[in-house]
Amino acid sequence: MDVELYVYDLSKVRLLAGRHISQGLARQMSAGFLGVHIDAVYHTAIVFGGIEYFFGAGVQTTYPGATHHGRPMEIIPMGKTDLPLEVILEYLESLKEVYTAESYDLFIHNCNNFSNDFAMFLVGKNIPSHITSLPQTVLNTPFGQMLKPQLDQAMRGITQAPVASAPVPRSGAQSNRNLNGSSAASATRINGATAAAAEEQAVGKVHNVTQLRNLEALLDSAKTSCAVIFFTSATCPPCKMVYPAYDELAAEAGAKAVLIKVDISQAYEIGSRYQIRVTPTFITFLRGEKESEWSGANESQLRGNIRLLLQMAHPPHPHTKLRLPTLQRQHRHPVTYAKVPPLDKLIAKLGSSANDPDVISLKNFVAARHASGAADAPLPSLPTISRYIQNAVQSLPLESLFPLIDLLRLSLIDARVSGFFAEEEEEKRKPTPSSSPTTISTLISTALSPTSPYTLRIVTVQLACNLFTSPLLPRQTLKTSPSFSNILIQLITSSLLDTAHAPIRAAAASLAFNLAAANHAPRLEQEEDLLPESAQVELMAGLLEAVGREGEDGLKGLLLAVGLLAYGAPQGGELVDLCEALGAPGVVAAVRKDRGEEIRKLVAEVEKVV
Repeated sequence: MDVELYVYDLSKVRLLAGRHISQGLARQMSAGFLGVHIDAVYHTAIVFGGIEYFFGAGVQTTYPGATHHGRPMEIIPMGKTDLPLEVILEYLESLKEVYTAESYDLFIHNCNNFSNDFAMFLVGKNIPSHITSLPQTVLNTPFGQMLKPQLDQAMRGITQAPVASAPVPRSGAQSNRNLNGSSAASATRINGATAAAAEEQAVGKVHNVTQLRNLEALLDSAKTSCAVIFFTSATCPPCKMVYPAYDELAAEAGAKAVLIKVDISQAYEIGSRYQIRVTPTFITFLRGEKESEWSGANESQLRGNIRLLLQMAHPPHPHTKLRLPTLQRQHRHPVTYAKVPPLDKLIAKLGSSANDPDVISLKNFVAARHASGAADAPLPSLPTISRYIQNAVQSLPLESLFPLIDLLRLSLIDARVSGFFAEEEEEKRKPTPSSSPTTISTLISTALSPTSPYTLRIVTVQLACNLFTSPLLPRQTLKTSPSFSNILIQLITSSLLDTAHAPIRAAAASLAFNLAAANHAPRLEQEEDLLPESAQVELMAGLLEAVGREGEDGLKGLLLAVGLLAYGAPQGGELVDLCEALGAPGVVAAVRKDRGEEIRKLVAEVEKVV
């Protein structure tokens, strides 16, 4: 999708007796009033997929150019994003926690900060600096400082005004209106959604079909699962009695089955093909073959037959029949390392590099976020910091890198920062990837060097844990970048072998838990694993080897990681074979002795799945 930045001039909008009038006061009066020339009071929004996203009364959406700000003074192409819409929307939800209506501040937490954060995630670059630096330009003047409260209050009626009364699109919905708000020409789009989005919307819903070719296409899509055809007619009152139940079953089945409805009073060809003589009639298909057929509006029979079909198509894993309260729930909160050391002392260890503008901006961000929260901590230029860190890895001695990497560790607690660096890894999987190395992979590779000092290795493991604060990492990067998964596993397994340093083993156990929990989440939903089976085998081998010798600090993380990897693993697969070959039940059971109740309960669960 193309990403654009819409730029508006707030000084051209004033509300007088309910009417907007154009004034452009910034350009006319700024030099005489403030002593500096200002072209505009900038308001910006991010536009992609036919939706305009901006910050005012919280994060808001509208059709492009449809706000009370009027037409944009400039539209700046920012680039393209190939990120899946669900990943973008999940990241947007994390921004909503930072950009609340109450947190709005004209000078330090405004629409341009939001646009900058969102743009860095979507396309990996900042919006123009003359926009983001304008508030500080004003505050650097005597009148700007003196009038700050009055200016902030005076502008709130404009910056936090509600969107227009026209229907407001949902985040991520595709608009079928152009910039002028007129209707697009294409009538083949559904609510402006692409074909892929329309298909996604149909998951969990009944497909109403009248054409034989469409029916055959739907049945073909269910060749690896199951499908149901409900033959009805407009003159069949009993049919209508089971419509609600059929809709509920479609929602219950979700992506596991395709439920179809055919009105034979309109679809004559289909009725003839399947020789339907009475309605309602139901025909089920299992993995492409006809399974059963029955007639009659018996709701109990309908529910029972379709649920049985789902079980046949998707037999439950034996682990689902066990009582495993820890392993049968989502683990949505990754282990992170957020302890902040004295920052001045930390960067002083960098020597002359401590005065570098990129180091100072990163340090100021960490300090502001730690002191006042994310809302009062505008992001530094992450692309610039990424380049600086990669150059530092090449130019600084290994023993001098620790303070810089520790600063990055602290910044990754913020999902805006972790999202940027996770996307950087994601860029490498594209058909035409960036030629430059990625920051996190570079740091991990450096930590894996035989000459890497202990302090650098442990902070890198902690940094990798903090990367899981981004929804992009598990949803996209791990799923599509096996090389990144592999380097994380190398970092885990090599750290677990460090018998001289218990803290790094404990941190590696936490990273293993984060990785296993990310892989476990889709498995609970009967979706595809994030990690290739070969990667899971490598990780499990390292974990089982470490479990037997680990002390109390890292043992819980190791056991959880083993259990989450093993739970629901494909029967007869390589992971199950590995557990049998290594005697995993005995390895796990052996650590129960002389442990606390929490560990004993966890051991009991993990024993059942390995």
